[in-house]
Amino acid sequence: MRLKNLTLSFGTQPIFDHIDLYIPEKEHIGLVGVNGAGKSTFFKLLTKELTPDDGEIILESKKKIALLPQVITDEIPSLDMTVFEFLESGRPIEQLEKKLQSTYEELAEHPEKEKILYQKINRIQSDLEYYEQYKADTILLKIIEGMHIDGDMLDQPLKNLSGGQKSTVAFARLLYSKPEIILLDEPTNHLDLMTKDYVVQFLKSYSGTIFIISHDTEFLNQVATTILFLDKRTHKMELYPGNYDRFLKLHAEHEKNLLFQAKIEEREENKLRAIVQKYEHGNGKRKKMAQDREKKLAKLLENKIEVPPSMRQVTFQMDVKRESGMTPVRVEKLCFKYDKTKPKGIINKLSFSLHKGEKFLIVGENGVGKSTLLKLIVGILKPDFGTIEIGNHTDIGYYAQEHELLDKTTTIFDNFHDTDLNDKEIRSALGRFLFSGDEVFKNVSILSPGEQSRVALAKLSVSGANFLILDEPTNHLDPDTQKIISKAFQSFEGTMLVVSHNPEFVHDLGIGRILLLPEGKIVPYDEEIVKHYHTLNTKHFKNRQNPL
Repeated sequence: MRLKNLTLSFGTQPIFDHIDLYIPEKEHIGLVGVNGAGKSTFFKLLTKELTPDDGEIILESKKKIALLPQVITDEIPSLDMTVFEFLESGRPIEQLEKKLQSTYEELAEHPEKEKILYQKINRIQSDLEYYEQYKADTILLKIIEGMHIDGDMLDQPLKNLSGGQKSTVAFARLLYSKPEIILLDEPTNHLDLMTKDYVVQFLKSYSGTIFIISHDTEFLNQVATTILFLDKRTHKMELYPGNYDRFLKLHAEHEKNLLFQAKIEEREENKLRAIVQKYEHGNGKRKKMAQDREKKLAKLLENKIEVPPSMRQVTFQMDVKRESGMTPVRVEKLCFKYDKTKPKGIINKLSFSLHKGEKFLIVGENGVGKSTLLKLIVGILKPDFGTIEIGNHTDIGYYAQEHELLDKTTTIFDNFHDTDLNDKEIRSALGRFLFSGDEVFKNVSILSPGEQSRVALAKLSVSGANFLILDEPTNHLDPDTQKIISKAFQSFEGTMLVVSHNPEFVHDLGIGRILLLPEGKIVPYDEEIVKHYHTLNTKHFKNRQNPL
């Protein structure tokens, strides 16, 4: 793959600036860069969802490209399909078999077209061979097993699955589809540790090209053989051999050497300028020396090393406008089901309450109702039975996992018009989250999930809420930003209800208790539950001692 003069801007904001780069085939490439550097945008260029302003991406031959996006929405053609039907559609074997049969029938009716039709038959048979027609069922079953997709789920319609389950199923379909180039955008966000181990082994043995956007540095270290660094400061890209840890070392050395060389050039520049200024009005040998040094200075300035400016970081602080009552929320015998025809729902007779200032964690496997519970408390969903009582003076700030509260039909700036802030205060709030100038007038729909996360956090930061409800707030953020928001939430003086499977983030929050779903059991905070929850059966924790 070759990037030839690749150039792209959004309005006045450059994303890629005249990039020329050769990317070898069959490498497993980790894309690294801060939020907004253009990682998801690069994927959109590869899939032709976007067209560059100038230049092109040249593939050595026509390649089958498959994308696993961060957010699974339009990528599923029909939510009425069953899980197995969706998985099976990853390889177009049935369509090719029908096409082959109809071509043979056409050949029988029109023998005069023999040459053209046999060429068509050869192409179809070549495709069937590529998709391993007679092994495909076995391959799919192995992937289903490796991805830990429960047999009971296979006959369910996709619309009944949680967001995490849809992501796992979409990932399994992608692995089965046998693309030549795989594009993975935050692939481990919804994977438990056992499934992640399977994916790591599958990808390590994969013979095609892989591009990976991930803030999971362990995953990058395991899978990536090359790192493609997208530098938001210069709008350029640079390849580094090796995994993520090697990239960190090489990049730090590169930056250090660049700075060293720049300082040498600066000293030489100052020396030449001093000579020119001292002798430019002289005569004879001194004037000639000044002219000679002036030529050297011009040449030095023409080839001067440019040191990129330091990267700005998010500034995040959560202040409460007022104190809440002693019990911000009380849940009693809560029941909810999406399919009202079934006897048992996703949440059944759940009861708990939170104390003022408490930081409370919810864990459970994908699909057990974690996000559903938060939506019930916020009021997006209504209970079938039971009560949710919000305490006196409780002001809720809700961070939705897929940014559902953002109006994606309008701009970043306009999303703040329902706050009490004036225009200057809105710009100030957005500036703390790295949106400045005309960037604030970008439409939210074109932002990467990481940028949308920053908009949602910016809005949360000015809410003045004393009760935060957070659904996987670190999913789309780079490691540095994760640390910054972790510190902000750690010092937050209000109450916090959190869904997160990010052990480092959770560890720093000061969690007191954990709610285990679907059991509804509450236990004291245990780091091992957060670290290994998905590798263990939920029942393993049912008999833990000292439940509250």
